[in-house]
Amino acid sequence: MLAPVQSTHRLEPLLNPASIAIVGASNNAARIGGMPIAHLTKFGYQGRIYPINPKYEEVFGQRCYADLESLPEAPDLVVLAIAAADVTPMLKRCHARGVRAVIVYAAGFAEEGAKGQALQDELEAYVATAGMVVAGPNLMGFANLNRQAHTSFASVFNTAPMQGGSGAVSLLTQSGNVCAAVYAIARRLGVEFSHFINTGNEACVDFAQYLEYLAQDAGTEVCMGYIEELRDGPRFIAAAQAFAQQDKLLVLYKAGETDKGSEAVRSHTSALAGDQQIYRAAFRQLDIIQSSDFVQMAQLANLAQYRQRSAGRRVAIITISGALGAILADKFLLQGLDVPTLPQQLQDVLRAGIPDYGMVSNPVDVTGNAVNDPGFVRTAMEALAQSDAIDAVVVYAPGYMLDRMADDLCAVAQQYPRLFVAIDTGAAQKREQLRSGGVPVFEDIGVAVSALSPFLLWQERRKRNRWLGVRREAAPAPSARSTLPVVLDEHRCKQWLAAFGVTSVAERVATTADEAVQAAEALGYPVVLKVLSADITHKTEAGGVKLRLGSAAEVRTAFDEVMASCRRYARDAHIEGALVQKMETGIAELILGATRDPVFGMTLTVGLGGVLTEIYQDVSHRMLPVDEAMAREMLGELKAFALLDGFRGKPRGDVDAACRAIAGFSRAVLSLQEQAGEIEVNPLLVKPVGEGVCALDALVIPAPAQA
Repeated sequence: MLAPVQSTHRLEPLLNPASIAIVGASNNAARIGGMPIAHLTKFGYQGRIYPINPKYEEVFGQRCYADLESLPEAPDLVVLAIAAADVTPMLKRCHARGVRAVIVYAAGFAEEGAKGQALQDELEAYVATAGMVVAGPNLMGFANLNRQAHTSFASVFNTAPMQGGSGAVSLLTQSGNVCAAVYAIARRLGVEFSHFINTGNEACVDFAQYLEYLAQDAGTEVCMGYIEELRDGPRFIAAAQAFAQQDKLLVLYKAGETDKGSEAVRSHTSALAGDQQIYRAAFRQLDIIQSSDFVQMAQLANLAQYRQRSAGRRVAIITISGALGAILADKFLLQGLDVPTLPQQLQDVLRAGIPDYGMVSNPVDVTGNAVNDPGFVRTAMEALAQSDAIDAVVVYAPGYMLDRMADDLCAVAQQYPRLFVAIDTGAAQKREQLRSGGVPVFEDIGVAVSALSPFLLWQERRKRNRWLGVRREAAPAPSARSTLPVVLDEHRCKQWLAAFGVTSVAERVATTADEAVQAAEALGYPVVLKVLSADITHKTEAGGVKLRLGSAAEVRTAFDEVMASCRRYARDAHIEGALVQKMETGIAELILGATRDPVFGMTLTVGLGGVLTEIYQDVSHRMLPVDEAMAREMLGELKAFALLDGFRGKPRGDVDAACRAIAGFSRAVLSLQEQAGEIEVNPLLVKPVGEGVCALDALVIPAPAQA
């Protein structure tokens, strides 16, 4: 008997059981109570199998027991193939019998309205007191394919190519059908799996807990996942970090990219899709490849077996067609990869075997004549394998041409660790030789680009030995924590932020027109005058802002007009007076905003300030904390970064100062713990290089009081 690998994780009996009981067992392989037993016996599970159903004496050659209490032992895992209304009573019997883990197939819970929600509430309440691990409800079941521990009624195991050896790829999805679909596509590519997991309604065990298990699982090196909603953000972040730190590849497909997609998610599993922009940012920080379709996921799983080869974003393209070279170059560049011009010395090596009409700078057009010289093919590939100017080589050659190159490609791939990839739109006979020789082969250009681009960018991050996961910090020491001002008006908010390095514009508070004039003369004209009230957040709409005031008379008139307008706009607002600011000019205006995401906690948004932020949505997001290096990355992601970088001969902005302010803003937000719900600096004025930045306005909205 094959004993399970020992693990202290609480999901071990669920995903790696030594014994399995099926309540509601059937002798019919087409029924959900029969299919898992058929799989267990067909595929050679070495653990103990206990069918339970008083109707049968034997099921698929296994003794069938009348009830749970009749079993000779408490099984590691019990599978419940029974109706929803019967689940919680059976869970109580499982607990009394000493069962550690249970799978609930039944639908009819939270996904089916109030009545189903009541059943799920009852289930959750009982499990919370019993301490058992309960998967589901409303799921298809699991398969530990390295031990053939099948607890799934998925028919895909009967139709997909049978797995011959141990696998290192795990599937983890919030949909049973998605799990089966990706598995089928990937098995046709020859991908071998470790775990097949779908999470159902996640009443008691959620996606992040399964991911945590797979991060610790020695049999999992790659995880392909499908998400509709994450329920435990901190646990998910920790598990994703564990994947990155252990150099495991994590690929996730997130549903709900559109309003209609989000609506479908809600109707499917009662889940609400989160903010997609924040999900994308979090995935990028956590070094997760975000997939866009099932074929891409399967192809990435296939590519993952070559992940130990040296690779990165700089691609050399080798074709026998100038047109195909141009097409591939365009597609790779549009996906964020580089197609660099090859060094002259390397071009000279290639030119020795390529006619003058063939391009050698990259893409490289070897033309039809080149492959007639086997010695040249080997020489060219070896030169590319050893060049420091590129990271990966993509070879396009149809059918018979690729067959002629196959021996040399395999020989070079075995001698050098660089990643070589072949694209064959013909019918090469040596595809399997290439794949087993370390050269993945694609049959479609679009599929190749779709999989290779995110894979090579992931490899780039590994190659640079720079993990881009969020740098979670321990809770700030008491001395580093801060308390919000009692009155959250603009002036006090900016004073509070200044303590963290977010420099404010020079300004003074005035409660009368005379004080406003005195402030303006002390600051120097021109000035800005704004209403000062924690109750009026939209000052412009209230008529509470006057710009470019150049004299005492203008300031006096502006003060009176602002006070009168704001009192009409918000009769109950407490108005402290006016804020008089030095009128500043600069290179560009940024917005810094922090909001509390329900999954990922406090997140930072940086974008072009003012109304352009809303019109163009030119923003970058990160989970906190954000340091200066990450702030620079965020600014670099903005289309408007050109405005800070000397656009059309204009002075360059003080990007260094902006990065320091963004990092200081991050520290300020984190210092508040749970006090703040939203914080914003809009705009942060960026001045020319060497002149710094200054916050022209700031807003803090406290977190809602906890009930």
